[in-house]
Amino acid sequence: MANKRFKAAAKKVDSTKKYSVDEAFKLVVENATAKFDETIDVALRLGVDPKQSDQQVRGAIALPHGLGKNVKVVVFAKGPKEAEAKNAGADFVGADDLVAKIQGGWLDFDKCIATPDMMATVSKVAKILGPRGLMPNPKVGTVTMAVGEAVTAEKKGKLDFRVDKAGIVHAGIGKKSMGDAKLRDNFLTLLGAIVKAKPASSKGIYLQTIALSSTMGPGLKLDPNQATAVAVSV
Repeated sequence: MANKRFKAAAKKVDSTKKYSVDEAFKLVVENATAKFDETIDVALRLGVDPKQSDQQVRGAIALPHGLGKNVKVVVFAKGPKEAEAKNAGADFVGADDLVAKIQGGWLDFDKCIATPDMMATVSKVAKILGPRGLMPNPKVGTVTMAVGEAVTAEKKGKLDFRVDKAGIVHAGIGKKSMGDAKLRDNFLTLLGAIVKAKPASSKGIYLQTIALSSTMGPGLKLDPNQATAVAVSV
């Protein structure tokens, strides 16, 4: 059944075409026909060499319409900062007890925040958090004394992005149920941030390809020049 559905959706996609932003988002939502609320993903291939430290592309942005899901946030903090995190809506706040839970196999959360003084404690579970992209990092605002603000931002749907070893940025930008207009806004916000993050040492074409897909749907290509022009003008 799923295979039949995929084939029907794939027939609507012209694999040789580079779609405009508006066309692409209407089509990807139309083609997300699974019985669950599919995630809409983008993959942006950049003209950078990630092996060079000065060509890393990474950052964090608040998406205008969030991610369309409940983001579970844990915080490593003590004392007044523990209370601040709880008041902001953190799902679990702790220190050594949080380390023990994670070491015991508990990973039922999406984001992890820590105050700077707690990083020695966090380091005990770095080998578990790191490979899953959950390690707190000052570069994306998850190691901070402003834990309340950080929790609020993550709950609203802050998106962390970084280029992988192949020079691609992969990101989920929301759910099908949000509709094409909100997903388009989220995408343009991400694209604008990636354009701004272009390393000075990057030569040639920076934004090479953009692919868009839903969890179970076929992928389609966007026109990078048109998409960039729209993102920069927003």
